[in-house]
Amino acid sequence: MPRDGGPARLRLQQAALELYERHGFDQVTTAEIAARAGVTERTFYRHFADKREVLFEGESGLRDRLTAGVAEAPSDLAPLPALLWAFRSTLPFIAGNRHLSEPLRRVIAANPQLRERQLTKTVILTEALAAALRERGTPAPTASLTARIGMAVYAHAAALWFADPDQDIDELLSAAAADLCELTTPLARADAR
Repeated sequence: MPRDGGPARLRLQQAALELYERHGFDQVTTAEIAARAGVTERTFYRHFADKREVLFEGESGLRDRLTAGVAEAPSDLAPLPALLWAFRSTLPFIAGNRHLSEPLRRVIAANPQLRERQLTKTVILTEALAAALRERGTPAPTASLTARIGMAVYAHAAALWFADPDQDIDELLSAAAADLCELTTPLARADAR
């Protein structure tokens, strides 16, 4: 069994999720995670800074995919459609990692410390998306607002998908964006008066 590289990282993540779900985040040590994954504790620390980061390792990959998606979106798209285009480009990645995402959501929901870490990671992702939009020429205030709104739409669609995995996540994303447009249309009419 390989003791480092990608396979070890994945085994460590799976072991951590299993142990956290069974015993609770606070009761599990890095030594227990490493033992369950079949590696040394030293190998654990080669891959992850602490026992929280083993849960959030995929965030940097998602951030890279999303910011690349914003850059690759057709140049004629307005900021929010460009962001939605980027979100759609990650849907296969999200669907392919569902087996890890579902227990991860449960573990995070059960621990305030992890919820705080997730909020921090969401802020970092939102800022990265705003920067990617600015690189496309979107003014800074609009880029910031668009990134926040886009993340809310994305999170809403993902929550619905996790609640009912038989639904198509792409359709949920489209429906969430359509709901946003419907909600903001009365505001535009009111401003025109």
